[in-house]
Amino acid sequence: MTNTTEIQFLDGPHSRLKELKFAFQTMLDIIRGLRALHFVGPCITVFGSARYKEDHPYYQLTRKAAAEFAKLGFTIITGGGPGLMEAANRGAKDVGGYSVGCNIQLPVEQKPNPYLDKWVYMRHFFIRKVLLVKYSFAFVVMPGGYGTLDEYFEALTLIQTHKIKNFPIIIFGKDYHKELLEHIAVMKRDGTIGAGDDNYYLVTDDISEATALITEKSIRQFGLKPKRKYKPFSWLFEHR
Repeated sequence: MTNTTEIQFLDGPHSRLKELKFAFQTMLDIIRGLRALHFVGPCITVFGSARYKEDHPYYQLTRKAAAEFAKLGFTIITGGGPGLMEAANRGAKDVGGYSVGCNIQLPVEQKPNPYLDKWVYMRHFFIRKVLLVKYSFAFVVMPGGYGTLDEYFEALTLIQTHKIKNFPIIIFGKDYHKELLEHIAVMKRDGTIGAGDDNYYLVTDDISEATALITEKSIRQFGLKPKRKYKPFSWLFEHR
C-alpha cells in the first residue's frame, strides 16, 4: 500500500483546509496510539534493523536480551516489524512477557511480526517516535541503519536536553558501533556536545550488565513498579 501523506506533509504549504485536515489526522493518529498503548504498562523500547534474519548472531542476541528485560516485568515495545524488532518481541514471548509494536505504513508495507500481543499502525515516523519514547523507561539500541540511529539520537537528545528523565540507553554491538562511538568522541573533543554527554549511554555486549543497569536506573531510581494496572473505562470503549 502506497502512503502519500508523508510526501504531502513535506511538500510545503497547502491550502488552509488541507493543512487543517492534516492537523486533525495527526491528532487522531496520536489519540489512537495513546488509547492502544495506555494499558501496556512500563516498557523497554528496543531499536534495531529490520534486515537481519533469524540465523544472524544479532538476532539471537536481541532475542536473549529482550527475554531478560521482560523477566524484570517490563513490556517490550518495538517498531513492530521484522528483523531485530521481531527478535525483541519474540524474546518477550519466550518468557511469557508482554510484547507490543508501533508499526509504520510504508510504500512497501511493513507487516507486524507474529510475536505481538498488541500493535498500532502510524502514518508518520514522528508520531511513532513519540509513542516509543512516551512509555519507555529504558532504550536498547541494537545494530541497525538510518532509522535505528534516528531513534537512538532522538532518545539521547531528549535526555541531554532534559525533556525526559535520564533513563538508561544501552548500545549493543561494540564492533558494529565502533566508528559511531569514535565520531561521538570527535564531537566531545570539538565541544559540539558536553564533556559528560557520553555518560548518557552504556556500550556493552553483556546482557547481565545491561539488566543490572536497568534494575538500578529504571526500577530503583524511579521507584518503578512494573505491571502497573490502569482500569479501562467501558464508556470510552477501552480494553486492555
